[in-house]
Amino acid sequence: MGRWEPNARGRLEEAALQLYSERGFDRTTVAEIAEHAGLTERTYFRYFADKREVLFGGESALDEIITQAVADADQAVPPIDAVAAGLIAVGEMFRGRAEHARRRQAVIAANPALQERELIKLSRLAASAAETLRRRGVPDPTASVTAETAIAVFKVAFERWIADGGELSDVIADSFAELKTVAGAGQ
Repeated sequence: MGRWEPNARGRLEEAALQLYSERGFDRTTVAEIAEHAGLTERTYFRYFADKREVLFGGESALDEIITQAVADADQAVPPIDAVAAGLIAVGEMFRGRAEHARRRQAVIAANPALQERELIKLSRLAASAAETLRRRGVPDPTASVTAETAIAVFKVAFERWIADGGELSDVIADSFAELKTVAGAGQ
């Protein structure tokens, strides 16, 4: 591939995923990723701060989808349903990307530093959702508990989807229905 070809970011993401899958995260360098993508290290660092971040480039898009859905939800909708709607919308981002997601999760599962980074991502998403709930007038600790619970449901749903397939948005919706069943059982 020539350096002039479009989609440098996507090429770097795919090259990194391929090399991490084949060689392992620790045995792959940024220089190798850039070379595999037909680009330079300098180009790599225009898009990503370090070699972990190439696997987490979509974090801001996830945050934006969740935040927008929560902000746009009707005021009559319970907070958990507002966040669930955002996470179900996130599931739509993954339509047709199951194999890519499986490969990415396998790389993350094999490396503690990447697992830590994944948890940081989920924590940021929960904090952002909680802040959006607060702006909607949901008090604490309700906003925080709701957001943290919703992200936990998303994490479990994502793992189920990786293992079992289907459509992620459906698995997320089913997981929230299970949460409501469990939460209702204590009444």
